Amino acid sequence: MIRAYPARASVLPGATLILHVSTDSSRFRVTFYRWGDGPIWMLRSDWLPGAWAADAAPDVDWRWPAYRFPIPPDWPSAVYIADFEEDGRKMAFDPARGHGAALFVVRARCGPHAADDAHHAAPRDGPAEGDVPGYRIRRGMLYKLPVTTYHAYNFGGGGCFYACPPRSDDPPGARVSLRRPGGGIGGPVWGAADHYDATSPRQTFAHWDAHFIRWMDRNGYRPDFCTDLDIHADPALLAGYRLLVSAGHDEYWTTATRDAVEDFVAGGGNLAFFGANVCWWRIHLVDDGTAIVCHQGGPHGALDHWWPRCGAARPEDSLSGASYRHGGGWWDGPRTTDGYVVQQPDHWVFAGTGLAHGDALCRHSWPPLAGYECDGVPLDVFDAVRGAMLSAWADEDGTPAGYTLLAAARLGPDWQELPARARHAAGEGIHTAAMGLFSRNGTVFSAGTTDWAQVLDAGRDRQLERITRNVLDGLLRA
Repeated sequence: MIRAYPARASVLPGATLILHVSTDSSRFRVTFYRWGDGPIWMLRSDWLPGAWAADAAPDVDWRWPAYRFPIPPDWPSAVYIADFEEDGRKMAFDPARGHGAALFVVRARCGPHAADDAHHAAPRDGPAEGDVPGYRIRRGMLYKLPVTTYHAYNFGGGGCFYACPPRSDDPPGARVSLRRPGGGIGGPVWGAADHYDATSPRQTFAHWDAHFIRWMDRNGYRPDFCTDLDIHADPALLAGYRLLVSAGHDEYWTTATRDAVEDFVAGGGNLAFFGANVCWWRIHLVDDGTAIVCHQGGPHGALDHWWPRCGAARPEDSLSGASYRHGGGWWDGPRTTDGYVVQQPDHWVFAGTGLAHGDALCRHSWPPLAGYECDGVPLDVFDAVRGAMLSAWADEDGTPAGYTLLAAARLGPDWQELPARARHAAGEGIHTAAMGLFSRNGTVFSAGTTDWAQVLDAGRDRQLERITRNVLDGLLRA
């Protein structure tokens, strides 16, 4: 068996990627694929001498043998998968593989590239790049991969944040290493299988991000890519872009990453979350960025919950507009939902969909649009005739001023988790998956469900596709 992990989850074109590899074969080679509308063959290495190395604990650097791979300078910014072949043992390519593969991102070297299609590029702001020293045009899209969330559920070494968590004293909490197999592909993952898609584990690249990126590629969108760790290390990389996009399950955020993204919006950048359970936990990056720590419970509460006073006292709603505590989760078996009930049919997000007030978006989609985990907003009323009404205390609980609820799916009492919150015990009050947006110089859109990408990539709902295009095109032009 062969397994591997990158020393760092991203690399610049023309730089060197370091992969740490353990194999019981005398030699191996690596085929590199770029993910677009599926895997795109890029390069195959020569045969390399193999060496076996033992597993380590889940909270330490595994220090496996290192191999250096120069990245060609003309490789575009994208998500890449290193696919390993042992001597005499070749496996079919599989983005959900539990071993024999490693994921990394090639970042853009000098800010965003120009979009191939002018329809997907924003108009220029003032002079051309190069006319003014240091001037950067704000244009294009940056897609953020949630590497820290992948590792929070990575069970490599027999532990993760959810099972057998190793402990950290300073800072307090559970601790896991980023230098072990897994982190999107190539390692064991904690959690129940998805009833609607058992071909890939949740909390991996294949389950949500690969779907959304494939749909974007098929529809002519050419974003640049980064990881959440890149934004943590270099907030300035956001400065040249019009739109930052996240999809699926983007749960774990450092303070530095959140600060950078909120500053980006305050400075006029736009943000689209086609996911849910966004920014639910604060994490601390330690050991030169090779491990993460999160305090998720104790006698004084969870110190790294973003929203409560016993935690960070910084509600995640103020970043995305919505929160998991107003939504809920359904992890095992088939879900029940009546779709997203439209509240503002005349809004530009719904242009060209034909949806009217009270219509249900994706009422019969597979999987249900209201997904594995959902983010909602505090509501006092959710009625098919009168529509939904934000609670009078919504602003006190983190809902941004000017938030517009576009559509929402009611989560019934049978949902497996309807979280407690400031004014309600678990299961009490109205819980929804909420689609909405607000402006704070830049505009922030939130879809309110992890499973948007899966429904979108299935290609069976033209209204959902049109909404996605409206959001991306609108925020790229804004």
